[in-house]
Amino acid sequence: MEWLNVAVLSLYLVGMIVFGVWGARRISNTADYLVAGRNLGGTLYAGTMVAVVLGGASAVGGIGLGYAYGISGFWLVTAIGVGVLVLSLAFAPALQRLRIFTVSQMLTLRYGTESTQASSLIMLAYTLMLAATSSGAYASVFVVLFGWERWLSILVGGAVVLIYATVGGMWSITLADMGQFIIMTIGVFMLMLPISLSQAGGWSGLQGRLDAEFFDIGGMGLQSIITYFVIYTLGLLIGQDIWQRVFTAKTPGVARLGGTTAGVYCILFGVAGAIIGMAAAVLLPGIEVRDDVFASVALEVLPVGIGGIALAAGVAAMMSTASGGLIAAATVVQADVIPLLKGMSEKRGPRKLTPMEVVKVADASAARAEQAEEDVNINRRWVLIFGVIVLFIAMAVPDVVAALTIAYDILVGGLLVAIIGGLVWKRGTGAGATWAMITGSVGTLITMGVLEIRAENRFDGVFANEPIYVGLILSAFVYVAVSLATKPTDPEVLAAWIKRTKEGAPSLEQVEEDARGIEEELLKKV
Repeated sequence: MEWLNVAVLSLYLVGMIVFGVWGARRISNTADYLVAGRNLGGTLYAGTMVAVVLGGASAVGGIGLGYAYGISGFWLVTAIGVGVLVLSLAFAPALQRLRIFTVSQMLTLRYGTESTQASSLIMLAYTLMLAATSSGAYASVFVVLFGWERWLSILVGGAVVLIYATVGGMWSITLADMGQFIIMTIGVFMLMLPISLSQAGGWSGLQGRLDAEFFDIGGMGLQSIITYFVIYTLGLLIGQDIWQRVFTAKTPGVARLGGTTAGVYCILFGVAGAIIGMAAAVLLPGIEVRDDVFASVALEVLPVGIGGIALAAGVAAMMSTASGGLIAAATVVQADVIPLLKGMSEKRGPRKLTPMEVVKVADASAARAEQAEEDVNINRRWVLIFGVIVLFIAMAVPDVVAALTIAYDILVGGLLVAIIGGLVWKRGTGAGATWAMITGSVGTLITMGVLEIRAENRFDGVFANEPIYVGLILSAFVYVAVSLATKPTDPEVLAAWIKRTKEGAPSLEQVEEDARGIEEELLKKV
C-alpha cells in the first residue's frame, strides 16, 4: 500500500501546478506579479507568511530536535515565531505604507543616498542560498519515498516550483502557500501530533519512558538557544523574502494582525514538532540522523495514506520557502542590482542629484514599476533564470547549508544595524549606514575565515556564532560613530520619510510630476 503515499504526494505536486495556472489569470502588472497586487486580506496574508517562514528547518529540523533534545527542541521554530511577531508589531505597518518592492529601496528612501544599494548584492546571495537549501530539503523526501537519485528529485521538485512561481508570480505563490498552509496544519496538528502521541502512550507514556532531560525546556543548551534567536529572529526582521510578504498586505492593520497570528502559529508549530519528536524517540529509537525522523514517523508510525499527507506537509513547508526565495531573488535583481550595475558602468552627468532628488527618482522608479505591464514578462524571465541557477546549486554543491550560513551571517552581521537603525533612529545617516554595512560584512567574513582556518570541527568555523557577533558589534559602533560625525540626514528627506511611514506613499501623479521636474532641471544643466 506504499503506492497510496506516493499517490497522495503526487496529487499534491499536481495541485501546486494548478495553483500556478490559476494565479496567472490575476496578473496584469508588476505589482500583481511581485506583491500580489498589495491586496491580501488577513487570512491569505497570515497563511502565506506562515508558509514562507516555516521551511525545512521548521518541519524536518524541529521534529529532529525534539527527537534529540526533547521539549527544548521547540526553540528553533519559536525563534522564527518571535521574529515574525517583532516584525509584525514593530515594523510591518510602516513598511506596508512605503509601497516599495525591496529592502534596498527602503534604504534609499530613508537615507537619501544610492550608496546603500550595494546591500542588494548581499540580499541576492541570501535569497539564492535560501531557495537552494529548501530545494535540497524537499528532494531528500523524494529520495526516500520514490527511490530516485538526488539530482532527479531536485529536478522534479524544482520543476513544480518553477512552473507555479514563474507563471503566476506572487499570486500563484500566495495561492500555493495557502494550500500548503492548510496541508501543514492538517499534517502536523491533526495527524502526526495526535497519532504519534497516542501510540507512544500519551504524555504520561512519554514521561514514563523518556529520561528527565527530555522535559527540560533548556535541555539543548543556552548557547544553541541564543544562536537560534541571533540567526533566525534577527534574520527574519530584514530578509527580502519576508519583507516581500509584508508588501502584499492590503492595509497596515492586515500586516500587523495577520503577521501576529502567523507568529503565534509558528510558536505552536514548534511545540507540536518537539512533542512529535519526543514520541518518535519512544516509538522509533536508534535513528542515527535526526533529519530522518520526520520521514520515518510519516512512513512507519502513521497509517498508509495519512503518512502521504504528512510527507506532503513537509514538502509544502520546503517548497513555499524555495518559491519565496526565488521570487525575492528575481525582485532584487530587477529592482536593485541591474540599476546599481548600470549606474556603476554609465558616466555620471555634470550635476549630482541632491538627497531629496535621489528619493524622488527612487520613488518614481518604484511607482512606475507598480503599473508597468511590460515588466511582467521580464520578471518571469528572471524567476526562470534564477530557478535554473538554484537547481544547479542544489545539485552541484552538497553542503549548501554552509553557503546559506555565510549568507545569513553577512545578512545579519552586515545589514541589520543599517536597516533597523534607519527605522528607529532619526539621527542615523546614509554615510553611517553605508560604512556600517561595509565594516559589518567585512568583519563577519574575516572572522569566519580566521575561525575556519583554525577550526577543529565544522562548528568552530563557518558554523560558529562569533562572526555574527563581531559583525553586529562593528556595524553598530561604526553606524553610531559615523552618523554622529557626519551631517544629519537632509531634513526634507527625513520629513518625507516620516510622512510616508505614517500616512503612506504619495500619489502616482505627484511622484511623476516630481520626476519630470528633476529631469527638466538636469536637461537645463547639460
